[in-house]
Amino acid sequence: MELLDKLNWRYATKAMNGTPVSQDKIDRILEAARLAPTSSGLQPFEIIVITNQEIKEQIKPVAWNQSVVTDCSHLLVFAAWDTYTAERINEVFDLTNSVRGYENEGFENYRQMLLNTYPQKSAEENFTHAAKQAYIAFGLAIAAAAYEGVDATPMEGFDPEAVDTILGLKEKGLGSAIILPLGYRDESNDWLANQVKVRKSTEKLITVLD
Repeated sequence: MELLDKLNWRYATKAMNGTPVSQDKIDRILEAARLAPTSSGLQPFEIIVITNQEIKEQIKPVAWNQSVVTDCSHLLVFAAWDTYTAERINEVFDLTNSVRGYENEGFENYRQMLLNTYPQKSAEENFTHAAKQAYIAFGLAIAAAAYEGVDATPMEGFDPEAVDTILGLKEKGLGSAIILPLGYRDESNDWLANQVKVRKSTEKLITVLD
């Protein structure tokens, strides 16, 4: 129930007051994102954490001039792999074998299946798939932020190519998928702060097939 209470408390914050979020809270939010499930466990994305105010100022104009970009404490950029490669896939499987201390025939067969599938697809299709995995981690980061009492603003309203250029993501084989300012609400300047949360009813949203 505590998590549900926190999710009812949260909203897409439209104005933040610049108060820093403690590092321990940020660490737990990022850890929640790190622990997110992803397709085949590949975690095909990276999270860029920005506290540098000059970089935030560069991003703001290409993010519809939304004030939360510069008034937040931490700006998270979820950047997906630009494509799947044999090297990237093998790195994840090799890590798993190293951590677990053994190789499994079924697991190795699954590795080969992925190697025979993803690298043959177009970069566009692979990026779309990778971005979907980043969104899973993004969702958990939002939930974790709410649990920590930290406000967050899910944002697709930005120019990905411009953000990629500012952060040098293309050189790293990444592309920005979605961004998440974290901070604390400025209720006096946020028109949405005291509005009633509106969601579809359970009956409208959920269908149960017995």
